[in-house]
Amino acid sequence: MAKVTDLVKRLLVGRALRSGQLHEQLLPKRIALPVFASDALSSVAYAPQEILVILSLAGVSFYTYSPWVALAVVVVMLTVVASYRQNVHAYPSGGGDYEVATTNLGKNAGLTVASALMVDYVLTVAVSVANGVDYVGATIPFVAQHKPAIAVAVVVFLTVVNLRGIRESGLAFAIPTYAFMVSTIGLVLWGGFRLLVLGDDLTAPSAGFEIVPEQSNLTSFAAAFLILRAFSSGCAALTGVEAISNGVPAFRKPKSKNAATTLLMMGLVAITMFGGIIALGLASGVKVAEPSVVATDLLKNGQPVGPGYYQQPIISQVADAVFGGGSFMFVLISAVTALILFLAANTAFNGFPVLGSILAQDRYLPRQLHTRGDRLAFSNGIVILAAGACLLLWGFNADVSRLLNLYIVGVFVSFTLSQTGMVIHWTRHLKTETDPKVRFQMMRSRVINFFGGVMTAIVLVVVLITKFAVGAWIVCIAMPVLFLMMKGIRRHYDNVAAELALDKEYDESMLPSRNHAIVLVSKLHKPTMRALAYARATRPSKLEAVTVGVEGEEARKLQEEWERLGIPVPLKMLDSPYREITQPILDYVKTLRRRSPRDVVTVFIPEYVVGRWWEHLLHNQSALRLKARLLFKPGVMVTSVPWQLHSSDRLLGRREPAAPGSVRRPLSREDEQIKAG
Repeated sequence: MAKVTDLVKRLLVGRALRSGQLHEQLLPKRIALPVFASDALSSVAYAPQEILVILSLAGVSFYTYSPWVALAVVVVMLTVVASYRQNVHAYPSGGGDYEVATTNLGKNAGLTVASALMVDYVLTVAVSVANGVDYVGATIPFVAQHKPAIAVAVVVFLTVVNLRGIRESGLAFAIPTYAFMVSTIGLVLWGGFRLLVLGDDLTAPSAGFEIVPEQSNLTSFAAAFLILRAFSSGCAALTGVEAISNGVPAFRKPKSKNAATTLLMMGLVAITMFGGIIALGLASGVKVAEPSVVATDLLKNGQPVGPGYYQQPIISQVADAVFGGGSFMFVLISAVTALILFLAANTAFNGFPVLGSILAQDRYLPRQLHTRGDRLAFSNGIVILAAGACLLLWGFNADVSRLLNLYIVGVFVSFTLSQTGMVIHWTRHLKTETDPKVRFQMMRSRVINFFGGVMTAIVLVVVLITKFAVGAWIVCIAMPVLFLMMKGIRRHYDNVAAELALDKEYDESMLPSRNHAIVLVSKLHKPTMRALAYARATRPSKLEAVTVGVEGEEARKLQEEWERLGIPVPLKMLDSPYREITQPILDYVKTLRRRSPRDVVTVFIPEYVVGRWWEHLLHNQSALRLKARLLFKPGVMVTSVPWQLHSSDRLLGRREPAAPGSVRRPLSREDEQIKAG
């Protein structure tokens, strides 16, 4: 069974890597860009459309505000990219926003950022995958009919790929990401060339449609609120920017410089695609409405398009206008756009485990999250992220509209606190810096971070106001719950550390007066004799064998056989009128402890070692129950004395010659390596 499990693991995850091979997993910029930027780049597939969808609530006339809304989003994106370039230079250890906030604003601010980012990473996976399933489901009915199951399957696939290591996942996702970048930028350039140079008219499939406004004659306040809501939806384009600051340790040296360059490349590419798509969409007459009202609010020749109409995403409509609906480029752009939406989740798969590892190192999360797996990836964090995303996808039926309402709240909380922390960082360093050139650079960086903090704080307020009632309240509850959970975990670890800490001087009281050893006996056989021999070898102060007399006849025969063999250890028979085995032993151990509190009681338990999974169900059940109970008894030591049955040799694939009276055991991995030379 173990061999089969190991074979499956190796086929899926790959062979284990040595710790010394960690440097081989570091990423050059050309691989780091698709690994860390796929989330931010994929937002081009839906962020421009979200702006137009919200503005369409007031009719096509409000589309005139979309360039200004898009410009505001671009300004915020440029500001955030410039701000995070300061972050990666100042804090290259990979802590990102969490480290910045903790160092400059305190532990509570750091935990607030951490809880916000963890929620946002899970939502990034759920939203990206659900969006990609929607995109594919528009052309493949089977996918549309089984959205939650398909979405979960995609998350499982991404999990397996990421478990193979960050370098392999980067190589696997690099080609689709670059294909999306090249095809989308080619779409923007060719569309701009046709419009500005050739003077062609671009016509989107929905250009002849009309939109029935759901809200007309808006007051100035209502109109401003709608525009702000469109702005907050468009700010989804900023998600994923922070992932590079968390992933600096994954870059090749010089880490900070390479991370900052990758961040700048990502920002420029994302802004070019975002601005180009929304500009071409307006030039070609794209019309979009909320998915729930498409059938009634979109009119064609004065009549509702009806429930059978499928609203193409904005990129598909622009590609149709620029290249033609049946062209190769149209098909290519549609395919790589659907693929990049799935791969956008990969940004979270690289950010969440690293953040979880840092939090575990600081004792705010279980220590297992700090452990690297066979492929030097933080496997436990990857699995937890996947599980959270699958729960969201199943719980929300993979509905993008519902999931988007929970989105981007967390990331703007981290943006705001991080930039505020950076302002304090530069202010603190300016107090001690005397070099005029360095002071000028610090003051410039402080201005950038201050402007970034103000902008992201404004966006956060807008997002909370416009999205709180439609789903963002869930995130506002989840973040404090995570915050309190991490505080509780840290409190537990601190209490354990304080309880286990050594005194300044050696404590003689830890040395027990005597060691009272008992060997548990169920019947006379080789495992029992092995346990007796081992117990005698430890030279306890007192040694006795203990058995529970459940059946009178069997107990009498055991006593007779014991005396016949002349075993030099006294056998004590415990009475059990209710045929219980565990409780009489516990009571006897408790009696020994009460009689001599400074003594320790060592309980030797013979156990079988078996090789087949079903054999575990047939053996050692009483021993497991007894050990579980004894572990909670102070002053009691539990020692398992194994006896390997023949079936355990299946773990080796062959039997090793054994010395007379010795215990056969499976070779460890280290033993196998030694034998192999």
